[in-house]
Amino acid sequence: MTSRERVIAAIEHREPDRVPLDLGGSFVTGIHVQSLGRLRRKLGLEDRPIKLHDALQMLGEVEMDVVERLGLDVLPIEPLNMRIGMENDCSATWELFGETLAVPENMPVERDERGDWIFYHGTGEDRRPWQKMPADGYYFDAIDYGGWDPNFTPPPLEEIRDSSKAWAISDERLEWLAERSAELRRTTDKALMLNPWGGLGMHYVGKLTEFLCLLAEDPGYVKDLFAICTEAAIANLERLWDAVGENADLIFITGLDFGSQRAELMAPDLFREVYLPPLRAHYEWIHEHTTWKCFEHSCGSIANIVEDMVEAGLDALNPVQTTAAGMDPATLKAQIGDRVCFWGGGVETQGPLQFGTPEEVRAQVTERVRIFGEGGGFVFCADHNIQPNTPPENIIAAYETAREVGSYAPA
Repeated sequence: MTSRERVIAAIEHREPDRVPLDLGGSFVTGIHVQSLGRLRRKLGLEDRPIKLHDALQMLGEVEMDVVERLGLDVLPIEPLNMRIGMENDCSATWELFGETLAVPENMPVERDERGDWIFYHGTGEDRRPWQKMPADGYYFDAIDYGGWDPNFTPPPLEEIRDSSKAWAISDERLEWLAERSAELRRTTDKALMLNPWGGLGMHYVGKLTEFLCLLAEDPGYVKDLFAICTEAAIANLERLWDAVGENADLIFITGLDFGSQRAELMAPDLFREVYLPPLRAHYEWIHEHTTWKCFEHSCGSIANIVEDMVEAGLDALNPVQTTAAGMDPATLKAQIGDRVCFWGGGVETQGPLQFGTPEEVRAQVTERVRIFGEGGGFVFCADHNIQPNTPPENIIAAYETAREVGSYAPA
């Protein structure tokens, strides 16, 4: 089977020749630049600068030599920028984490007096600190993301409706996505994941804490807000389909995290009232008007709402964070495994992959392939991006084992 056939079969709950493998097919199934550099050396690949793929999470671009060596089946279709509005020209270099990184020349990053890395947003008088990576850190965190003003007042909905015109995906981005998807379809047999980075999903207002308070206090406002977002998203989906068409196989939609380590971030009934209708609208439009499969990322414990997401039309669920409460692999497989593809959960980044031995990694991967892989419905990757300081021999053990034990061929 080709990689594309393999992935589509898994999503459609047909057993392919083997379990498909993903690393770097999206910015939630990626790998930190430091771990990627070490992995490349362990694989004996050319020692060259690691291209910065996602500047905020400090993920590296998984290039084709790694794809072929590990037998990966998924490639990303993404805009010519790095989720921060810059062209991904990678013409400059940084020395960081013991690696040489290829980064854009115009990275709006400065170091302060403590050595922290400050990411700036905007220009001129609107320029402000946006993200910070501590001097001894490994990725950027939003500045004041969890701040809270008890007197926060959301903007009028009509004001948001007027500003929603700016959410339209630009002609330049659409042209690039069309050309890139056509090139990948022509030159590879991989399954292609469309990651449009913006213009879909539901937008927050205020800071996260303020928005969650608003959600509890005035769900009607949030429902109306999400209706505006959905209208804009459908318009963008129409333009994306016209531009990319069948040159993509899946589309990454919102990437919203609905869970913490212990429970959902909101009551399940509130999720069903406010979030589920716009998600359903996305999924239904895609299924009715395109050939794409719907890919959704939600971290944490979502055991009490995942059934609703599947019923609404979700095709592939990521990251399947099995270390979170209620996310037991066997329970999930029994509950929804015949209706959704588990895209992740193959090995735990908070467990053996980072802290165990290759033998412990092999044992967990073998168990996860056995549970999730039965009857199809499984694409192997870790339960989130591979973190810094992950032993390269553990990464190799994970993907080698998934290939070895993931065959559906008769014994």
